[in-house]
Amino acid sequence: MAVLSIQSHVVYGYAGNTAAVFPLQRLGREVWAVNTVEFSNHTGYGSWKGKVLGAELVSELVNGLEERGVLSRCDAVLSGYLGFASVGKAVIETVKKVKKENPSALYCCDPVMGDVGRGFYVNNDIPGIFKNELLSFADIICPNQFEIEALTGLKISNIDDARKAIFLLHEKGPSIVLVTSFKEKEGYISMLVSDKKELYKVTTTELPLGNGIAGTGDLTASVFLSRYLESRDIKKTLELCTASVYGILEKSYNIHADKKGELLELKIIDAQQHLCSPTHSFEAEKL
Repeated sequence: MAVLSIQSHVVYGYAGNTAAVFPLQRLGREVWAVNTVEFSNHTGYGSWKGKVLGAELVSELVNGLEERGVLSRCDAVLSGYLGFASVGKAVIETVKKVKKENPSALYCCDPVMGDVGRGFYVNNDIPGIFKNELLSFADIICPNQFEIEALTGLKISNIDDARKAIFLLHEKGPSIVLVTSFKEKEGYISMLVSDKKELYKVTTTELPLGNGIAGTGDLTASVFLSRYLESRDIKKTLELCTASVYGILEKSYNIHADKKGELLELKIIDAQQHLCSPTHSFEAEKL
């Protein structure tokens, strides 16, 4: 199974394709990576070098794949950080091309816009391209709590609010909604998944990660997509995804524990065993 992954790339650290490609490969997927930006490091450091690569390059690279006649082998398109809203247009055209060659292919949209505490960290036109265009093409969408609030206009304070927001997203197109972070109780964090018929929640303790670790959402979307392609079972997929992500975050925290004041980075290579054989196990609760 091949996954066409269109998102950012950093030289140092883990974010975008750097956080998504290896997990997909480790789980047995062939990955065709198209980078939307090329940065020295993720923007959480406050300074970086590099540039946004733009829609023209994305389209050119996908046209090259089309010329090779390989798009029929693509089972899923995964998109993340866009850089420019015009890249969203290129993603839409890519999804159309892939689905023309393989009608059963899935489009998994990670609507990267911001996070609780940080607010928006993308250009002003990015939220609109997600809300008004990309949502209607997505089979799976993977917002965090901040992003689902931005997409729906609803403030989420409890599970009933989350349920309403999830079904608002379903009405806009996606058949599966994965909320990658949802805080209802101090010290704990949940993931929610819905396929319109059933809604599940997995809750774990919240690791003391300070300002968080960049790339966690990118990692989560890639693992969820790969596991879903494997089973087409949202409950099983959520449980396995949570186990892998929690294990990797725990390992990353433990490695950084004695480095006070440093910005934490994912330690995907060190923790790679948690991708295929996670040591943690979580049971999803049906809501």
